[in-house]
Amino acid sequence: MPTGVHIHNVRGQLFEAAERVLLRDGPDALTSRAVTEEANCAKGVLHRHFTDFDAFLAELVLDRVRGVEEQTRALCAAAGTGSVVDNLADALQELFGPVTVAIVALITFRDGLRARLREAGLTGIPLAVQGAAMIAAYLTAERELGRLADDADIDTLAPTLVGAGHMLFADRAGAPPQIAAVRKMVATVVIGALRPPQP
Repeated sequence: MPTGVHIHNVRGQLFEAAERVLLRDGPDALTSRAVTEEANCAKGVLHRHFTDFDAFLAELVLDRVRGVEEQTRALCAAAGTGSVVDNLADALQELFGPVTVAIVALITFRDGLRARLREAGLTGIPLAVQGAAMIAAYLTAERELGRLADDADIDTLAPTLVGAGHMLFADRAGAPPQIAAVRKMVATVVIGALRPPQP
């Protein structure tokens, strides 16, 4: 795209382009040039909106974090409905979509990005941390509704589910796991905390 042509929603288009490059070619291929070429825009567009490439990538991660926060609200609203195992399995399948798995790999790949994310107040492995907080909020809501035992150890269950979920989804080259495999893992982790359904 020639310089001077207005692009609507520049940030969104650049984020989508970065995600496509990341999914197709992996974290080592993600450069500012690759992103602007994928977005079909002039090279200077990215640097007019972001101080440098790591700042751009940090904003990409933060955009995904906001998505997890929205998912948390929807998951907590589902507390008390359906099956706890099904709700958790569906949430993990949504959380660990291909883009999230690729972004987690990118975070571990780029030291400069991790530094920017720490400056933004994100600790641990971003997206995994927010995913664990989402699962903990949902499990807390279910415990308050009586579908989890009063002594259910949510602080252990939530990161265990997210860690095991990430392991299931982490093979970027392979097909994602079947939902049945995700449900089996979830059921195995939470079985001791579930209360039997009331008649």
